Amino acid sequence: MNLKITILLLTVAGFLLGACQEKKAEQLQVQNPLPVEFGDPYVLKASDGLYYMIGTGGVKDGFKMYSSTDLTEWKDKGRIYQGNTEESWGIANFWAPELYEQDGKFYLLFSADWRINPTNELENFRIGVAVSDSPTGPYTDLYDRPIFDPGYPVIDGNLLFEDGKVYLYYSRCCYKNPVESEVADWAREQGLFDKIEESWVYGVEMKPDFSGIVGDPELLLRPPLSMDDQQAEWESRSVTSGEVNRRWTEGSYIFKEKDSYYMMYSANFFGGKNYAVGYATSKSPLGPFQKADNNPVLQKNVGQGGIVTGTGHNSITIAPDGKSMLCVYHGRTSETGENRVVFFDPMEVTEDGKLVVHGPTTGK
Repeated sequence: MNLKITILLLTVAGFLLGACQEKKAEQLQVQNPLPVEFGDPYVLKASDGLYYMIGTGGVKDGFKMYSSTDLTEWKDKGRIYQGNTEESWGIANFWAPELYEQDGKFYLLFSADWRINPTNELENFRIGVAVSDSPTGPYTDLYDRPIFDPGYPVIDGNLLFEDGKVYLYYSRCCYKNPVESEVADWAREQGLFDKIEESWVYGVEMKPDFSGIVGDPELLLRPPLSMDDQQAEWESRSVTSGEVNRRWTEGSYIFKEKDSYYMMYSANFFGGKNYAVGYATSKSPLGPFQKADNNPVLQKNVGQGGIVTGTGHNSITIAPDGKSMLCVYHGRTSETGENRVVFFDPMEVTEDGKLVVHGPTTGK
């Protein structure tokens, strides 16, 4: 075989390999944003091979679902859970659902306002669970109460199943949680706000039957106290922009990669343009967690000529290739207006352990 033929064959092979890789990458692309008006989207790839997506919104006093075989075409499955009934413990603000498949059953984790509210709190959120034999429901409350009552409002439940144990992660609401910090001092000096309320992420072991918790919750993540903390700028934008007197740490999502636990979380006002995602790592499911130096990993792109704002409250699913991770989150665009819509973008953990989200993107 002469040199010219060898070069030609290598060129053709390279072209075909590149084409295959390009086709594979193309198969993973999603037309962002999806025509689905969900906040806090969560996608489960079930044992039947289908993808099931749920989120905040779509129906009143409950949750609806979409299903897909390939993450591109979605079927509306309608309502899967009805709250605010005579039997339900939750009566309003049904938020942030997550779906888990365990031992042949499907469990719907969600936040809602608790019916029991003797002091008439304005925010009375708790976390509960409903169950069904089918991924598409209908789901019924497993208990006539929330999983537990920490004595303050909580939202955004997320679960980790590991070695026979179940861990619950949640966010304490900002409501009635004023915190002194250099950011709070600065806000007073600027005449912006008299106090700054904060939400914090906690973790706790949970009983396997979802009936309660084991031990006391551990504080895992909170906004930084000092202005020179490298996380302070991006986590404080809702305050420093004068938007609102609150700093959020919410929407946590935990997963394990090699021997490290990665906890993704959202900061800033969920209804504003500065909502963004960061992450922290730990060697233990209950911490301590160290925030990453490449935060935020997902944020608005209007400063770079894009049209996306308000990116946050993410979950993760696996692409149809069975390997690639996809970050599922909500955002807004200049075309979709104030309604939150769903995005899928590729994400990865690099060889040196850094989490990277390749987004936000729009179109193909």
